[in-house]
Amino acid sequence: MSASIQYLMRSLMFVPAHNDRLMDSASRSDADVLLLDIEDSVQPTENKMAARENIVRYVEEGRFNNHLIFPRVNDRESGQLLKDLMALTISGVTGFMYPKSYTGQDVYFIDKLLDTIEYEKEIPAGTFKLIPLIETAAAVLNAQAICQASQRVVAIAFGCEDFVTDLQGIHDSEGLSIFSARAMIAMAARASHVVPIDTVHVKVHDLEDLERNLRIARNLGYEGMLVLNPKELPLVHQYFSPTQQEVEEAMEMISMASKAQNEGRGVAVINNKFVGPPMVLAAKKLCRKNDLIKNKNQSCQ
Repeated sequence: MSASIQYLMRSLMFVPAHNDRLMDSASRSDADVLLLDIEDSVQPTENKMAARENIVRYVEEGRFNNHLIFPRVNDRESGQLLKDLMALTISGVTGFMYPKSYTGQDVYFIDKLLDTIEYEKEIPAGTFKLIPLIETAAAVLNAQAICQASQRVVAIAFGCEDFVTDLQGIHDSEGLSIFSARAMIAMAARASHVVPIDTVHVKVHDLEDLERNLRIARNLGYEGMLVLNPKELPLVHQYFSPTQQEVEEAMEMISMASKAQNEGRGVAVINNKFVGPPMVLAAKKLCRKNDLIKNKNQSCQ
């Protein structure tokens, strides 16, 4: 099954894991994925141990049961990565966001590290998934290799601020400096059958600009967005959820295609339009996503 229909990833919200107040707020949020941060937002280094301990406590207490949990671990040069993984390869953690993924070799490295840890802990191989963070020019150019470096990779996410810094460019208000990178990342993900996740919206209080960026993200093929503030979630979910009309049309398409096949006809026709296999596949994916949304909403009631 494609990663895009195994996991609901409309919104992936960063949460500094050493901050109890923000962890409490996140546990009550509607975010699909919580990126419990042990990296950039957790300073000084002494706070990283507290962040790990907090994640273990909150997960074991069942406070994140309605979310997918992907801690953002430290990179391979930090001296903290092994500590992060040894502490957090536990039941209730879906996988890890891996920062500073420059090439496929970086992802291969953490993949093999997880292989060893799963073996030592007697955890089934491949249990923990990966979301590499694409945040440099090199990573953008290597995005497809990063997607394909490990079967653990279920999504890749764009980190625009670090990318623009590495590019020595300017993050202009129109988004021209990041447009090509956004398009390349989405294409690399789709070509590799993993989920493309768009960059954070840094103007967290400008919801009009957020909506403009969500329209761009949808047009480029993104399936979700990195989120900094819970106030962004309603708009993010609106744009990355199918409408009732889209669901009804998809269900009709699937039904008509099945009827045509049973009657020995090559293709179905709806509203004078031929319905080919790619359209039926897209309809099935949309219905599967709608089912994931319904299941999540029911579990939160």
